[in-house]
Amino acid sequence: MSNRIFPALLLGVLIAFLVIIIAGPLVTLLLRSLHDRAGNWIGMANFGTFWASQALARAAWHSFTVAALTTLLTLALAFPYAFGLTRSRLRLTGMFRNVAQIPLLAPSLLPALSLVLLFGNQGVVRQVLMGHSIYGPIGIVLAEIFYTFPHALLILTTALAVADARLYEAAQSLGAGPFRRFMTVTLPGARYGLVMAAFVVFTLVITDFGIPAVLGGAYDVLATEVFEQVVGLQDFGMGAVVGLVLLLPALLAFAAENWGARRQNALLSVRATPYRPQPSTVADFCLFAFCSLVAVFLLAVMLMAVYASLVTFWPYNLHLSLRNYDFDRFDEQGWGSFTTSLQMAGWSALLATLVTFSGAFLVEKFPAPGALKAVIRFLAILPLGIPGMVLGLAYILFFTLPANPLGGLYGTLALLILSNCAHFYSVGHLTAVTALKQLDSEFEAVSISLKVPLWRSFWQVTVPLCLPAILDIASYMFVNAMTTVSAMVFLTTPDHKPASVAALNMDESGAVAAASAMATLIACSSALARLAHNLVTSRLLRRTQSWRAG
Repeated sequence: MSNRIFPALLLGVLIAFLVIIIAGPLVTLLLRSLHDRAGNWIGMANFGTFWASQALARAAWHSFTVAALTTLLTLALAFPYAFGLTRSRLRLTGMFRNVAQIPLLAPSLLPALSLVLLFGNQGVVRQVLMGHSIYGPIGIVLAEIFYTFPHALLILTTALAVADARLYEAAQSLGAGPFRRFMTVTLPGARYGLVMAAFVVFTLVITDFGIPAVLGGAYDVLATEVFEQVVGLQDFGMGAVVGLVLLLPALLAFAAENWGARRQNALLSVRATPYRPQPSTVADFCLFAFCSLVAVFLLAVMLMAVYASLVTFWPYNLHLSLRNYDFDRFDEQGWGSFTTSLQMAGWSALLATLVTFSGAFLVEKFPAPGALKAVIRFLAILPLGIPGMVLGLAYILFFTLPANPLGGLYGTLALLILSNCAHFYSVGHLTAVTALKQLDSEFEAVSISLKVPLWRSFWQVTVPLCLPAILDIASYMFVNAMTTVSAMVFLTTPDHKPASVAALNMDESGAVAAASAMATLIACSSALARLAHNLVTSRLLRRTQSWRAG
């Protein structure tokens, strides 16, 4: 009986935890949007004010414009890049894959800082823009392309990695040329990936705060308007309204995913023949040249920030120096901000990995009331559609409520950790579920029949078998906690300021090189974490999963 009651109790505890970190803040945000600045109930009046306000309507139009343009340009770059990696005999594919992942290691404001150093008023190649300013839509779009490119590429490489060679053979035998085969076989097969990549990029851009905060200038977007309404005007009701508007792209993304999934046919059947790209001198050369240009752009943006962080005084004294890494000169917290980020990321990775994996284990592997499992699945997927700005605002409103017994968490490192756990919970949960579904349910059946305690079968059987997924979740949580900006800007206090927010503050004070130094430090830390993850994973897998070799 304990093997049934105990999991149900744990599921109840998990639901309470998810309500505290996800559902409670979101409900508070919704209710706050129905009150005015003084806290009086006004119903939907704030929403009417939003659409009647020319400034807010203009910010919404600006957000849509840059998001749409970035989506088109990012897909135009990512699709040929992915095609070269999967459908050609491209050389140096490993290098191209690794270079494409570089933006994932840096906060979103790093490309914005690099573009200022390249094309700003004192940029090294400012003449390229022919008099146009980098501050505004041009700069935002260029920086967002860098930021969103690996996200789109990951989806598109997955979509293009699988193909049935028989379809291409049939098309060729019917006289279809390369272009017609591409239009009638390749594109329809990748349609679902294209739709999802488009909505992922669109959502990331329209909800990003770091890049518009650095490059927006007078070009207001919704993400900066949320910050302005809350911090500048202290109007939490209108800030909540703008935050709820930012949820709309995520809802559209879910609708697009359902639409695409219903129309996507299986690309491989049991009789399918794997597609093997044939050598083509012209096509392979063109794809190599294209991928090289994209890789050079990504490296140039990244290395520009690194270089600027090492010069004595940009742009007047270009001698190499570590002066910009003396953060005490630029920020009251100094190196304390970076230490805060390391602590926050480490604890976020530990707590989120523990909760997501154990929660997924309880949901997938043990009998419990279906209603409890349904609630957990819903709450676990919900953060996937919540922008960081919205989550940060919701946390302020929820944890500062006078009636909230958890109000003491506000202004502490613990709240930053909980925010990261909530923000990135969905990916960890889905990763854990995917790994657990690969395990035969007979493992748990045998444990129950032998009356083995739940914790023992979990620790001795499930954890070793799912160790790769557990390590992947921990690495994902750590890197994202180090690089996130949007949720942190609302939750930062003088005593607990993450490095990403410190870099943003340095840029606002005019210390662009010092901000680049902090952003570079974040990127290097993320890269070291990924390297450590790879080394630890390979070492532990050799010890705990040697059975796979057999």
